[in-house]
Amino acid sequence: MLDERVHAFTDDALGEHDAVALAALVRAGEVNPRELVAASAARAGHVGRALLPVAHDAHDRPQISRAGIGGPLWGVPTYLKDNVDLRGLPTGNGSAAYRARPARRNAPFTDQFLATGLAVLGKSRLPEFGLNASTEYAAAEPVRNPWLPSHSAGASSGGSAALVASGVVPIAHANDGGGSIRIPAAACGLVGLKPSRGRLVANEQSRRLPLDIVTDGVLTRSVRDTAAFFAAAERHHADPQLPPIGLVEGPSGRSLRIGLVVDSPIAETDGPTRRTVEETAARLAALGHRVEPTTLPFTAEFSRDFVSYWGYIAWAIAVSGRLLIDPGFRAGDLDGLTTGLRRRFQREYRRTPGVLRRLRAAEATYAGLFQRYDVILSPVLAHVTPPIGHLSPNLPFEDLIERLLRYVAFTPLNNVVGSPGLALPAGATEDGLPIGIHLSAAHGQERLLLELAFALEADRPWRRIQD
Repeated sequence: MLDERVHAFTDDALGEHDAVALAALVRAGEVNPRELVAASAARAGHVGRALLPVAHDAHDRPQISRAGIGGPLWGVPTYLKDNVDLRGLPTGNGSAAYRARPARRNAPFTDQFLATGLAVLGKSRLPEFGLNASTEYAAAEPVRNPWLPSHSAGASSGGSAALVASGVVPIAHANDGGGSIRIPAAACGLVGLKPSRGRLVANEQSRRLPLDIVTDGVLTRSVRDTAAFFAAAERHHADPQLPPIGLVEGPSGRSLRIGLVVDSPIAETDGPTRRTVEETAARLAALGHRVEPTTLPFTAEFSRDFVSYWGYIAWAIAVSGRLLIDPGFRAGDLDGLTTGLRRRFQREYRRTPGVLRRLRAAEATYAGLFQRYDVILSPVLAHVTPPIGHLSPNLPFEDLIERLLRYVAFTPLNNVVGSPGLALPAGATEDGLPIGIHLSAAHGQERLLLELAFALEADRPWRRIQD
């Protein structure tokens, strides 16, 4: 039934524990990692047909790393998103334009991910090359939202979000080039931190971009799992140009200056989302923070420039697919969104130098906000999670891009300027779909966001799908 919640929580080795609790049980000898893998595999089978979150299954040969043995998250099962290489498994990128072959080696981030101790059970699904804000396809079934399967699980990390929200695993890999950690977190009632540019090991695809907007991370059900992951990842690699995060274990007690943004320059926020953000502002004020309304120092031109850059990425995929992805790459089989973005770029390519100049200049403009505020509170998305089909790549391109801009009206800014952004569950629609709020801070200030997230979680624990 598409109007009933789908989850796999049960009385097995995983129980209702988060990743930190499971790792503690493993260290204490109370549970064996093999039991956790078996429980996750069974849970994936339970929800798989309803939600379709898994791209490639490796339950019978979970990937672990010698570097991760005894790590902070040792033995905890997880999934890697299917746009990052994992040796021995194909990297499909959600696309039907080629036949993916098993990767010969791990991506640099994969080694960092495995060094935390996590055990990878397979790859999670994403929309084609992560370009859409819903995990939907031209000719395949979509990933569905565990809270209401008639609706989107978000994207591009929609498969990972469905796996975590439904209880298959407590933590899963995600990455974010325009909101793809934070959008599915908001859609599925999860915690999703997009870190600062440079915080985690960059992959080759990111380094090739003229402006690197993509960062990796995780989706979790608890703030402490997200905090534990970043502390563990920092042990493997720490950028010396950023202040260390360390292990964040609770609120700081510090009173913060918080700017409240309700509408974006391109979209008015809908009623349920607006109420959720304003209620969160009231909660933060009651916790002792100073909250005042503000606006973002950007116009609709920023969104037009971001779409142009989005189009450049789609064009680059299409023209370099045979060389960089697979010799059998067929650009003619790319979906309607990728094709439409590519064609728009081809019409407007002369704008590219100005687009890049303005996008790069946005960093200094954005940094000015944090001379007045410690944190910016806003919606993650301008309206609640849409039903399946609302963002289908089979829609006419101009209709789809207009819908995407009205939906994804807040998150791309953090990608362009390289600052951290954190999505947290904070409310719900009348039919039970989660609504998220977004916290942003200056470059390198993930610790500040995690401390504030701990305070909000303690003040009002997140809703649980199993309840």
